[in-house]
Amino acid sequence: MAKDTVRYPDEVVEEIDHLVEDGMFESKSEFYRFSAEYVLTLINPDHDVKTFNFDEIKTELDISEEDHAKALGTDGGTFFLDAVITVRKHGLRGDYEAAERFIDTHYDSTDQECIILEELLGTYRSSPT
Repeated sequence: MAKDTVRYPDEVVEEIDHLVEDGMFESKSEFYRFSAEYVLTLINPDHDVKTFNFDEIKTELDISEEDHAKALGTDGGTFFLDAVITVRKHGLRGDYEAAERFIDTHYDSTDQECIILEELLGTYRSSPT
């Protein structure tokens, strides 16, 4: 197991100390391991959790699937679904320039999501009105 040193603001450490004192976590190390793994599962649902008793801790913390989904956002943790909705609205209204501005200000032209949004916008341009 690797050891990593990380600095946290004093206020954050105090909150973690309170959680340990209250018995929510056995130790600060358990808190840090659980927290890191939990964030990794938010980012990547296929993340292979290595932390001992991860599911048990999650259950004890009463993190429901609904809470987990809220932490991720409506589209699994990315801005993409909201972007699709925005581009679609502009496309349906024929406001192609607004859709292009939106895409250009939120995405790099080489991003996969950018290319998909531009293709989506193209379908509205080519569809008969």
